[in-house]
Amino acid sequence: MSLASFLKSRLIPAKLDEQINRIRKPIGSLGYDPWGFNNETFKYGFSLTKPIYEKYFRTEAHGVDHMPADGPVLIVGNHSGQLPIDGILVGYALASREKNPRIPRAMIERFFPTVPWLGNLLNGVGAALGDPLNCARMLANNEAIIVFPEGVRGSGKLYRDRYKLQRFGNGFMHLAMKYNAAIVPIGIVGCEETIPAIANIKPLAKALGVPYAPVAMPVILPAKVHLNFGPPMYFEGGDISEEQVNERVEQVKAEINRLIDKGLAERKGLF
Repeated sequence: MSLASFLKSRLIPAKLDEQINRIRKPIGSLGYDPWGFNNETFKYGFSLTKPIYEKYFRTEAHGVDHMPADGPVLIVGNHSGQLPIDGILVGYALASREKNPRIPRAMIERFFPTVPWLGNLLNGVGAALGDPLNCARMLANNEAIIVFPEGVRGSGKLYRDRYKLQRFGNGFMHLAMKYNAAIVPIGIVGCEETIPAIANIKPLAKALGVPYAPVAMPVILPAKVHLNFGPPMYFEGGDISEEQVNERVEQVKAEINRLIDKGLAERKGLF
């Protein structure tokens, strides 16, 4: 038995192997799609994420059935926690649901592909550079995409600003309108407490070429995470003003705020 076969037998149970194989994902003859997704790499990522999702963060996901079974979808939520833990947990929740599981794509910051090996690894499990052109092509390919319109404004915010939505970009709304994509809002509660930051050393971040340099504990705390998915929202395309686009973005933000409040009300403690 080769090393690869041995590792697969240890890390990927037969049931999980069959489960992932049943999820339709168009890939080329070499085993990759245009954005670098690889079915076998995803299986390892899925297997390693399972105990993190179930045991470490004890994640509770509600409303996963709101995700349409097919067609273009933007999963839009609040961003937090310094690291993209929220995106990983959201992706696992949707890929592991019993009925019509989907493997969503995640839009990542430009910093991550610059780290040796990390960019290829993230592509392999479904992530892609957070570029509007990438997102547009994926929607045209009927992909489900995890989008955090706050960007680094959300992931890098300080603990004192937890659960306060930062400014949203309007790009996701323009794409949803153009490609007739459903927007599934999600409120994520718990990730704010995984790596609470009390300050951001901006000069250091600039010198290192990273989005932020937080002053935080060098550990990821096992905060309990609540994921609340809302019903899909649809917005017709057409020639409308940017002010009207802003109004639609505010509608999505209001729904995410409602789902965040729901998660905060549901939890009985941080851990």
